[in-house]
Amino acid sequence: MEAKLKHLEFIQTTINRMANNSFLLKGWTITVVGGLLAFGLKDLDCRYIMVSLSVLFFFWILDGYYLYQEKLFRDLYERIAKKKENEIDFSMKTERCEKGESWFDCSLSSTLFVFYGGLVLVHIIIILIL
Repeated sequence: MEAKLKHLEFIQTTINRMANNSFLLKGWTITVVGGLLAFGLKDLDCRYIMVSLSVLFFFWILDGYYLYQEKLFRDLYERIAKKKENEIDFSMKTERCEKGESWFDCSLSSTLFVFYGGLVLVHIIIILIL
């Protein structure tokens, strides 16, 4: 039982790391995009807005990747939890989600869509104002 618990701890640590990366990425998104928007509004220059929008999409895709990896490791955790003690091999190999979700599907999840979609909406409003 000890080997199984240790393997589950390894997986949980990885899940926590993915969630932390996603959290930090959202903070960087607000900082970088906010700074670029401030420069764009100060100089009334649409180039800053476009760069900010491209950075926003890059962060959105990267955050979707972290969410996808987190889901893969949660699936792995569930599979390992169902295994018997003698079947534990400490493998950290993840497989495609059983639910058929892809990286793109995770990028369009409701939580990411609300956060990043809201920022895209702010960009659209600013572009229309300029």
